[in-house]
Amino acid sequence: MFKKILVANRGEIALRIQRACSELGIKAVMVYSEADREAKYVKLAEEAVCIGPAPSSQSYLNMPAIISAAEVTDSEAIHPGYGFLSENANFAERVEQSGFQFIGPSPESIRIMGDKVSAKQAMIKAGVPCVPGSEGELSDDAAINKRIARAIGYPVIIKAAGGGGGRGMRVVHTEAALVNAIQMTKAEAAAAFNNPSVYMEKFLQNPRHIEIQVLADKHKNAVYLGERDCSMQRRHQKVIEESPAPGIPRKLIEKIGERCAMACKKIGYRGAGTFEFLYENGEFYFIEMNTRVQVEHPVTEFTTGIDIVKTQIMVAAGERLPFTQRQIEMRGHAIECRINAEDPYKFTPSPGRITMWHPPGGPGVRVDSHIYTNYFVPPNYDSMVGKIIVHGDTREQALARMRTALSETVVEGIQTNIPLHRELMVDAKFMSGGTNIHYLEEWLAAHKR
Repeated sequence: MFKKILVANRGEIALRIQRACSELGIKAVMVYSEADREAKYVKLAEEAVCIGPAPSSQSYLNMPAIISAAEVTDSEAIHPGYGFLSENANFAERVEQSGFQFIGPSPESIRIMGDKVSAKQAMIKAGVPCVPGSEGELSDDAAINKRIARAIGYPVIIKAAGGGGGRGMRVVHTEAALVNAIQMTKAEAAAAFNNPSVYMEKFLQNPRHIEIQVLADKHKNAVYLGERDCSMQRRHQKVIEESPAPGIPRKLIEKIGERCAMACKKIGYRGAGTFEFLYENGEFYFIEMNTRVQVEHPVTEFTTGIDIVKTQIMVAAGERLPFTQRQIEMRGHAIECRINAEDPYKFTPSPGRITMWHPPGGPGVRVDSHIYTNYFVPPNYDSMVGKIIVHGDTREQALARMRTALSETVVEGIQTNIPLHRELMVDAKFMSGGTNIHYLEEWLAAHKR
């Protein structure tokens, strides 16, 4: 096992990794930008290194600064968390070339799964169902592209091979709009991802967003930890997540989960990962794989009792997974609300000083957050300041616990989206379960403030 790990991230995930290291008896070195000097995990750290000024390009995305921090602190491994450099194959490669262990998959796995075209091809080979679409990237031949679109059937969606986070996508409803849409998406992809490759898929009208959590070690063992429903999203950004997914038969989940675990073995995957699917009319369609820990990992930790972050660290150190598929049991229901420092209905960021922070408590309630009273939320990063996660024996009990938890939570000095969450927890359609990926945006349009 490692003696010292450098945590190359910030916010609630940095604190989460710090806690996992503490439980494993590992020293955690925390890096921080000048804007994060007062963060809770920095104050708690045995060792902390400032890696640059507030802009993430000069700090959390600064590879030489992070690797230098690992060198001067005699760290053995680097945990990238999520976001920033967590899915950057070049960073993983530089970490390992510098003599450190990257706590995540191999650079090769990140490259394969980071490019949507190669990821889809790998999943087809592994027997994972994919959205009908082009076999590879689209050429500049308009006639061929029109033939592909006709075979798939309109509407289609053009996607950037190197895209993510909802960027680099364009829906096309008619053949007349196809050629222009491909050219525009290619130009956007080249500018945003330095990769002009695009591909085409069938555009599913009302799908749900279902993901399968996997864990794999270096010894060809791989398991899946059930599923999460992440359909409550705005502009492709998740707002509420839950596990298990309401109304999907267990046999279907087991079938797709087994295929995901088998795919991990086939591509030699190691660490934590998430297979993301669109689910419509009883069918799963693979869209992408996240080669890192997810923001919403706590709902799976609640329903399985497995610590995903500790397991990530253990398998990176070369240990075998400490459980088999048969030993994994799903228990009860978990729901997570992402708490963002923003106007709850206009979604404009609300950085500033928190004058009062009172987190909720009680049975089955977990709060993952790095904030505290008098903490200053910097304007330089993502607006998420924490997550409230609840667990109950049933979905109804979990919903009741979340309503109670949200009513207890006090954040003063800044705006948060807690009022929105309170409304959604009593929304009849959400309470009945199984909303599609468009539901939240339609709800927001109908409840304009």
